[in-house]
Parts: sequence; structure tokens; C-alpha cells
Amino acid sequence: MVEKSIKKPGGRSGLSADKIFAAAVRLADESGLEGLSMRRLAQTLGVEAMSLYNHVKNKDALLDGMIEEVATGFHRAGSGDWQAEMRQRALSAHEVLTAHPWASALLVSRVTAGPVMLTYADATLGCLRGAGFSWAQADRIWNALDSHIYGFTLLEQNFPFNEDEYAPAARAYLPMIPADVLPNLRALTVEVAEERHAGRQEFTFGLDLLLGAMARLPREG
Repeated sequence: MVEKSIKKPGGRSGLSADKIFAAAVRLADESGLEGLSMRRLAQTLGVEAMSLYNHVKNKDALLDGMIEEVATGFHRAGSGDWQAEMRQRALSAHEVLTAHPWASALLVSRVTAGPVMLTYADATLGCLRGAGFSWAQADRIWNALDSHIYGFTLLEQNFPFNEDEYAPAARAYLPMIPADVLPNLRALTVEVAEERHAGRQEFTFGLDLLLGAMARLPREG
């Protein structure tokens, strides 16, 4: 919800909830959630910390507003081909969450019920119901896709190696993977070590597997 701005002395445009949330997202992008505080946020906005509380109730409300701000970039599923809509929904969410590395963990750890997230969920359900899935199926599909989106994004952001480090890391691990005990793991590691397999995982691979399996579900709706 957009709150009316107020005027500060000197005729400058004052604060609003939207300005605060946007500034908080920028600050979290720069410093992570651990670098976000009401005091530091106020400093970036050039106001006193207490001024923020005229628009944002507390830190929890700030975090919820930040999720809403980020979620405006998520694709809302329409009434077209459900697989295309769900694919675009997933791709847009992954792209947005990659741009805001703090957001995935926040999303999965909080119950967010702002208007942006609610309409996002409602559009998802509407698309799946329009495709003939039952309410239960739509709920399971929605959650399976979101598990892939959030889980893959979190893993990607927290994986200990960059892509150019995969082969050297595999070579370093080879002595710890004896062929007589772990033959399959050894064989795969050799593939990466000798650069016949890049080792890099792709978001779309798992997404398309899920969508393909979902398309084969008998409609119960």
C-alpha cells in the first residue's frame, strides 16, 4: 500500500513507505540483511531513525515491505498456456531473486501476506485451475515449482565454488574418492576434473523436468 508523502521543512518531498522499502532493498543488496538496520537506513535517506516509524511500524514490517518491493518483478501468470505461464513465472522469480541475494532466504522464512504476494499467488492458482487442475493439484504444483525456484536459487548463491573452480576442485577431491569404494562418484568426479562435464547445474533443466511431469498428471478438477 502506498502511503501519502509528507513535506519536510524547506519544501523537500518527505518520506513514504514506498521510498523506505526501495531504499531498504538497495541497502540489503549492498550489505546483506545483516547490514540493514533502521538507523543505517535512516542515514541513507538523510532523516532521523524515528522518522521511519511514521511510515513503517517496526523491523518486521520493513522486511515484509521489502519482499513486496522485490516481488513486483515476479511474472503474474495469465490465462494463456499454463506451462508457458508457469515457466515464465519461474524464470522471472529466479532472475529477480538472483539480483537480490538476500531475498530467497527471507521469503522462505516468513509468512508474507502483502497485496503483491497475494495477487501473485492468486494468479498462479487461477492459471492452474484454468488448465483443469483440481485445487489440491494446483496447490501441489505451485509448491513444487516454488521449492525448485527457492531451493535452486539458495543453492546457487551459497555453493562454495565458482564455475571456473569446478575442475580444479574436482582434481583436488580425487584422492579422497577411492575407485574401489566409490566407483560411481569417482567416475563422475573424473569427468569434471578432466573437463568433459562442466558440472554446472541449470535452473531450466529441473524446471522443464517438473513441468513435463506435471503435464502428464490426469486432471482431477
